[in-house]
Amino acid sequence: MKRMLILCLGFIMSCTSTPSQKSSAAGKNAEILVSESYGGGDEANFIIIKNEQELQKSIKGNTAVVDLDKAPVYPQFPKDKKVILYNLGSFTSGDHKITKIKNISVKDNVLYVEIPQYQSGGMEISVMSNPWFIFTVPSEYQFTSVQLKYSK
Repeated sequence: MKRMLILCLGFIMSCTSTPSQKSSAAGKNAEILVSESYGGGDEANFIIIKNEQELQKSIKGNTAVVDLDKAPVYPQFPKDKKVILYNLGSFTSGDHKITKIKNISVKDNVLYVEIPQYQSGGMEISVMSNPWFIFTVPSEYQFTSVQLKYSK
């Protein structure tokens, strides 16, 4: 009887851990192609990039610092995904560069992009920054606006 109880308890515990694996797999549908701390727009907005030329033009136009010793390396335009340029707006201090997308979802024509919450490191030099990033989502996602969700 004890073995049966332990076996059932083990089975139940293995089933409860399954949903967290599904949510991490959902985050893998999004991929950051380029992310920079400077060079974006003053207002938070997004643009859907339609082809390779628009992708290269967006990267060239938004990059604030150019390293003359290295030739720029552009990511390839994915054929099976939508590519989005998102400007975060203006910030007065800190590094607001997006390095990870935790999860993406669409609800009521809004694309929700979950990213790690920004943690300030204390006293910082006050510098204006306009961060932006380019990321991909599955091509079947239909949306009219993008909203960032910050999470711990």
